Amino acid sequence: MLMTKRKPVSVGEILVEEFMQPMGLTQTALAAAMGVPRKHVNELCMNRRGITAATALILARVFGNSPDFWLNLQRRNDLWEAMNNPRERKRIARARPLGAAA
Repeated sequence: MLMTKRKPVSVGEILVEEFMQPMGLTQTALAAAMGVPRKHVNELCMNRRGITAATALILARVFGNSPDFWLNLQRRNDLWEAMNNPRERKRIARARPLGAAA
């Protein structure tokens, strides 16, 4: 798998800089629009909480884009983290394709 060495922009950074700031949204206002506690939004903004399918659907409804947009941001970050974590890289390297010579 070929991936960039540069860490992708975080989901929280995209949420804050590309959506909340241009719209003048506070975490409290976004939480109200999403129907979730403010802590949930804070954790998204601070990258302490990942985007789940349900959260992607909610964000897509709030911002008028697609749930795939949000899930793809999360997936890109998750893949980068896995590929750049030494422990995970060792686990991945142990895997062998089916049909390969043993």
